[in-house]
Amino acid sequence: MKTQFTRSEIALATSALLAAAALASHAPASAADKASAKAAGTYVTGDFHNHTTCSDGQISMKKLIGKAVGTWNLDWFVQADHGGSSAKNCTLAEDPIEPVAPALGLPTSNTGPWPPATYPGISSGVTGGQPAASGKGPQQSWQATLPGGVAAIKGDGTANPKAMWRWQEIKEFQYPVAEAEGRARQKPVWIGVEQNAPGHEHISTTVLKGQLPWPNAGVAGNATLQAQYEYCFDRSDSDTSRGAENQWDCAVTGSTLNASLDATARKLTGATSGDTNNSGNGGHLKTLEGIKWMAEKAPTTSYFVPAHLERPGPFNPTGNGGYNIEHLRDFNNTGPQIAFGFESMPGHQAAANRGEYGPTITGGVTGGFPNSTGGGTYGGTGIMSAQVGGVWDALLGEGRNWWFFASSDYHNRGSFGPDQRESNQDFQPGEYQKTHVMVRKGANNLAAEGIIDGLRSGNAWATSGDLIDRLAFVVCTRNPAVPSSAFKSLVEKAAANAVAKGGEVRIDGCATMGEKLVVRQGVELMVGIAVRDPQGTNNSPYTFANPSLRQIGATQPLNAPVLDHVDLIGGNVTGYRATTDANYKGTIVPNVATGLLTPNGNTGGARNDSTTVRKVFNANNWTALADGVRVMSYKVSGVTASQYFRLRGTNLPPATPNETDADGNPILDFKVSPNDQAVAGTIPCNDAGCPTHLRTVGGVKYSSFDVAAWADLWFYSNPVFVQVSGGTVVAGAH
Repeated sequence: MKTQFTRSEIALATSALLAAAALASHAPASAADKASAKAAGTYVTGDFHNHTTCSDGQISMKKLIGKAVGTWNLDWFVQADHGGSSAKNCTLAEDPIEPVAPALGLPTSNTGPWPPATYPGISSGVTGGQPAASGKGPQQSWQATLPGGVAAIKGDGTANPKAMWRWQEIKEFQYPVAEAEGRARQKPVWIGVEQNAPGHEHISTTVLKGQLPWPNAGVAGNATLQAQYEYCFDRSDSDTSRGAENQWDCAVTGSTLNASLDATARKLTGATSGDTNNSGNGGHLKTLEGIKWMAEKAPTTSYFVPAHLERPGPFNPTGNGGYNIEHLRDFNNTGPQIAFGFESMPGHQAAANRGEYGPTITGGVTGGFPNSTGGGTYGGTGIMSAQVGGVWDALLGEGRNWWFFASSDYHNRGSFGPDQRESNQDFQPGEYQKTHVMVRKGANNLAAEGIIDGLRSGNAWATSGDLIDRLAFVVCTRNPAVPSSAFKSLVEKAAANAVAKGGEVRIDGCATMGEKLVVRQGVELMVGIAVRDPQGTNNSPYTFANPSLRQIGATQPLNAPVLDHVDLIGGNVTGYRATTDANYKGTIVPNVATGLLTPNGNTGGARNDSTTVRKVFNANNWTALADGVRVMSYKVSGVTASQYFRLRGTNLPPATPNETDADGNPILDFKVSPNDQAVAGTIPCNDAGCPTHLRTVGGVKYSSFDVAAWADLWFYSNPVFVQVSGGTVVAGAH
């Protein structure tokens, strides 16, 4: 790609760069200023939340890894089944005799593709796609396939077939497959766990220490610490064997809760009196113990990231439910280098109830959650992040290192087989959502340690449907000796060049995502943004016009989305709230009846009223360069307060009916596809190419399932902080 600037702009940028270099000593020093100290890096894509038959997924370890880093070409992959136990052997490959339907759109042959419900060889009443035959491949039981049979399955349990505890699956079976597959494909692949968190729902976790994924070679690694973490801190793991021959002890050095460890299991089976099932407030304490354990055992190679955290609704003090903002603050306070973000853009994006979130209205949700916080997703994102001035902004307004991530949560494609392209449930890792993370590897190979460092740094962003595939986002302080117009040109050119190379802006006096820029009172800041809207098509199998955009007279192929606008969002930083502050806690109050994110009715510490959309960029005010690059900038004069900036963008214009409000905020997704499947949707899909599996009422097809997801795309960046000397310290960023 060749960026195109005028000769005068180049001259101004050159003079600005020379002036900035000559006068660098006049700029205040901060970690973000020292560009030369940063190792060279690039943004890489991955997924850390997904499933095989070793929990409640449909496919084998080998097939899932192949889909993630092969078919969808992710750069790294963490395989993370639920904690607990499973009867199925996910290390067995799919039976090669079982026919596999080619992807939608491939030439018709004697092997397919086959429309839903017409797949050959269907048995036992299974319809649509490749049947998950119970007697084949990874659908077979451990008991029936291990040489030692039931005697080879360790720990407690008497069921027939006997389930294997996840700790044994991880340690003895899944890790060796992950290591071998990653090394064969020359990509970092390792093991994590989707923890069933005591007192809460699910957490994406990893303990990398001991694992030796590619580029390690030769000596085999182990996932012993990851297995022990699952045994000790997953509420679905009721095994009391201490890991059989491992004889694990779950004590945390110096913890007052060590006295409460069960004498037999040597783990917390009730963190406080009356919480014998590790639920509610006592369960929350046990979850915090797990973070402390990670910090003790693997402080730089672990992470703890709450998953789809709005889905189960608010926290239940006597059960296992969701999360309130105070719990996120607790996590981050307990282990800021381990608990540093959330998956607020959930997986299950093709499900009827997008993200498997449920509405807070009368009536339940089959297979989902009837009382999800926020009442559902908004443009595929939970309310904690989708709402400007909501929970995420409240955390950023404290200056916390609390970052935004996305993962697939792949289990299956609903009524379709894993090799078909349609889905009425999940997308596979890398197919629809991606987390892009900066890894500073220099000339070395990509490695898992660097990926975890990148996630922890916050220099990451997430997107759906490859709406953009490159991003440069910086805040820079202007040297007073440099004209404002010249400085603007410098920052814009630097951002454009960074996007062209898939890297980042490297100029002293600039900070990027996850960093803070320390400046004097009254200086001028320049926000520089460049994105690449990839030319061509994404992974959508559908070529008909986007039904959401057809409502406003636009004809845009569903597999060729175009970025409509980018919102620059900003808010003030006022410092961490003390645990004794009444506003340490807070409640989300959604507008479910209207489906709008405004007005913000959140209470207490679950809001940040200083946060607003500072600028909207679109074709009218960005600079369009070759190869889909869009360049933007925003000047902040006379800065006086510590603050932050973040980005979001979409393919949908403001006021797209049933999708966005007049200000461009996403609308509750149930407004497009109501919870009651017998009720008509709000966006017809009238094109001849609209698939047969869509919601159909009165002979009319409506945008739903995967079509609704491909129609409604977003990206979210992580924040850049600004710390004003003499003002509030941004304690969570470097």
